[in-house]
Amino acid sequence: MIEIQHLTKDFGNHKGIFDVDFSIQRGETTGFIGANGAGKTTTIRHLMGFLHPDRGQALIDGENCFQNAEHIQSKIGYLPGEIRFMNAMSGQSFIEFMAQMKGVTDLKRANELIHYFELDTKVDIKKMSKGMKQKLGLVLAFMQDAPILILDEPTSGLDPLMQKKFVEWIQNEKKRGKTILMSSHLFEEIEHTCNHIVLIKEGKILVNTSMEEMQKKRNTYYEICFSSHKDALAFHQKYKKSNLQDHQVVLLWNQDIQTLLKELSNYKLNNLHVYDQSLEDFFLSYYQGEAI
Repeated sequence: MIEIQHLTKDFGNHKGIFDVDFSIQRGETTGFIGANGAGKTTTIRHLMGFLHPDRGQALIDGENCFQNAEHIQSKIGYLPGEIRFMNAMSGQSFIEFMAQMKGVTDLKRANELIHYFELDTKVDIKKMSKGMKQKLGLVLAFMQDAPILILDEPTSGLDPLMQKKFVEWIQNEKKRGKTILMSSHLFEEIEHTCNHIVLIKEGKILVNTSMEEMQKKRNTYYEICFSSHKDALAFHQKYKKSNLQDHQVVLLWNQDIQTLLKELSNYKLNNLHVYDQSLEDFFLSYYQGEAI
């Protein structure tokens, strides 16, 4: 449904995107992860038809996004990373104005969204906080009930309660079969909403995988509390990449668990805690150039 084929836009000085290539199937929710300036917004702007690539192409339903921008935009609920509004208008007036522009004649869904995100639309936009403007952007993105959603940092400026409500809304949109591309730097948000992940660094794709496959690759942390510092030190010296603090060793392990348990049987332990590597840690290891 969404295809990005060897897309390149070179702004010079190593800025831009380079040979970006990935696709999103109908009904799939893809998380687009990367540091600020990595190329997420530039890629998204190509999908919206705002930029012409130097090489490659962006397609939605087989149509070229730049050549058929107006038609393609009619299918998309879009939230830009940097939202600009008409400050002289109230929130309600702007929603009605945008509904008219988008051909939305029934404001029932818009009103549902206003209530859901607890937005006071009587307030003039120029007096709105960052969080209120973000809520307004979400109302505008979702109100036409488009089959495709492209959301650039959708929870920026939202408090934790509203972030949670956003995640619940996206989960419901997934159930309704929407195709969603969502850029975010909040790994927990991505983990709770997406079934596919694309990681971009310095304009190039580093990871393009399903959440299921990524889960299989994630390591496990073992927090081992030894009965003595001597034992903890002896274990740490065998596993140099572990972290030692007094009687405790934290070990990142992705090999056969029986091998580790056999080794631990040689020591007296006070406690053992096991927890999975976080999504954030997993992707930071790619950014830092470590082997997974």
